[in-house]
Amino acid sequence: MGRFAIFVLLLLIIGGAAFWLVTTPRPLEAAALPKHTADVKNGERMFLAGGCASCHAAPDEGKCDNPHYSDHARLGGGRCLRTPFGTFYVPNISPDQKDGIGGWSDAAFVNAVMKGISPEGEHYYPAFPYASYQRMRVEDVLDLRAYLATLPPVAGKAPPHELPLPFKWRRGVGVWKLLYLDGRPFTPDPKRSEEWNAGAYLVEGPGHCGECHTPRNLIGGPVKTLHLAGGPNPEGKGWVTNLTQAPDGLAEWTKADIASFLGTGLLPDGDAVGGSMVAVQENIAKLPTTDRLAIAEYVKSLPPIPHPRPKPAK
Repeated sequence: MGRFAIFVLLLLIIGGAAFWLVTTPRPLEAAALPKHTADVKNGERMFLAGGCASCHAAPDEGKCDNPHYSDHARLGGGRCLRTPFGTFYVPNISPDQKDGIGGWSDAAFVNAVMKGISPEGEHYYPAFPYASYQRMRVEDVLDLRAYLATLPPVAGKAPPHELPLPFKWRRGVGVWKLLYLDGRPFTPDPKRSEEWNAGAYLVEGPGHCGECHTPRNLIGGPVKTLHLAGGPNPEGKGWVTNLTQAPDGLAEWTKADIASFLGTGLLPDGDAVGGSMVAVQENIAKLPTTDRLAIAEYVKSLPPIPHPRPKPAK
């Protein structure tokens, strides 16, 4: 019995050491960053494509679950995201030196956005869509950082996340990353047009469309076989649209319909966009027309993946 106990103890020690090793955050070193002169204008474009204000701008009326905000430039955070895993509070990403990211290095910002690693070396929760941002070009991330630095600093920190066990143990996010974070940037398809590749980059990278339009499994990972096929709203309210060419998706929409919707917020039938997509559409409307056309070109090429909304139980 004593030998068995020792054997079990050794297994636990080895297992714990292995878990600690494979879940250790591995940030990018500053020396690995490319030499780059920041383009603030492109940084603003990345800011709009990524809808940063939609989450990080302080919500109106001081209500954390209010999706509306008065000033997209004041990124003091505080919005709450209620999910099946608990409530996440969006942090301050203004240039404030104390409460925001004003004191961060370029490497710290790139690691946060593309690898989900904090300056303190901890994992960020994937409520922050770094699984999509990993597809971005590092130069675009550095441009985004330069643009954020031009915005006004905002004092104040968001409340801590409200998560049950075991989700409050950040170390476990390292296991999630092993499954869903591969570190591969977007690679253009040489068989496709320049416009298609531009749209694919915006949708799959900074636009992080799959974070809402792809359903999640029990551990919050995207279901790859249903990529962009819509599903339950990650925040628990409603159903997110299928973006593929399936009958329950955008099969009847033309490229012009998609580009027009992104610019005006009006559906082909004359109805208006609603829900959390309002803020997304308002941001995309500020992008160049060429970007909206590129997004439409890519979305219109998505193969049909039927994923109809379940009928409500009687």
